[in-house]
Amino acid sequence: MSKELSNTLNQSASGELGKVYLVGAGPGAADLITVRGAKLLAQANIVFHDALVEPEMLALCPQAELVAVGKRCGKLSSAQQFINKRLVDAAQKYKIIVRLKGGDPMLFGRADEEITALKAAGIRVEVVPGITAALAGAASLQQSLTLRGISRSVAFITLAQGTDHSLSNQDKTLQPITNPNADTLVYYMGRKDAAKIAKQLIEQSPNQTASTPVQILEAVSTTRERLWSSTLGELALGKADDWFDSHSPALIMVGEALRNSNSNATGSEENLEGSSSEINNSLQDTQVLANGRRRA
Repeated sequence: MSKELSNTLNQSASGELGKVYLVGAGPGAADLITVRGAKLLAQANIVFHDALVEPEMLALCPQAELVAVGKRCGKLSSAQQFINKRLVDAAQKYKIIVRLKGGDPMLFGRADEEITALKAAGIRVEVVPGITAALAGAASLQQSLTLRGISRSVAFITLAQGTDHSLSNQDKTLQPITNPNADTLVYYMGRKDAAKIAKQLIEQSPNQTASTPVQILEAVSTTRERLWSSTLGELALGKADDWFDSHSPALIMVGEALRNSNSNATGSEENLEGSSSEINNSLQDTQVLANGRRRA
């Protein structure tokens, strides 16, 4: 009898509901997941994962059933209500359920909806934080998002809005914050609106001008990571439109704290060295994961 089937039968026989862990996968590289997150993957019976989770990350849970429930802009995606139901149903059958989310579960990840559905069904839930892309981007650039005398505040923004029919009329009327009041701005999921974002900031924000530095990172922390370095003025003119790769997540970072004296060329492109694949591939064989199979 397989281990997965044995776990399912034992769970059904005991009548005890399983526990769901909302785990942050981090920005991309498999070795940037937290130790706790890696331990849970090594023990999970079933893993519901986002579309942007790297294959190397899923290699950390070879014993688990893998279920893709990702959401990608402009592509066929799993409805949030369906994901909620799948998590609740899984807790009837499995002991350890991992909902693996890109970055940190509590930032632009609809964790609140999943937590609410699970708690309403009487299912235990725990959140395991992860490194969000903005912090990984700052680390990759080796430029702080805050800088004494220049930047004392940071805002994480998305223009993406939910389209699920489950949203209430009140939720549907909510409008995104177009001009957040912060010194450094980091836009998630902003690729298709990049030029519009730049134009609005130049026209309406007192802290941003056409010469304000912009750093755009794609596939941050992975071996596919790329950088586009320029200004808000160039971004507003659409100079980055043809540079974007629609298959990679992009992060748009704006602010004087990001001014890089080594990248003054307009619209300069750079391939940054991502996380070592050698490190990624060996992660699952480390003593940390071996110990993690005992207890999360």
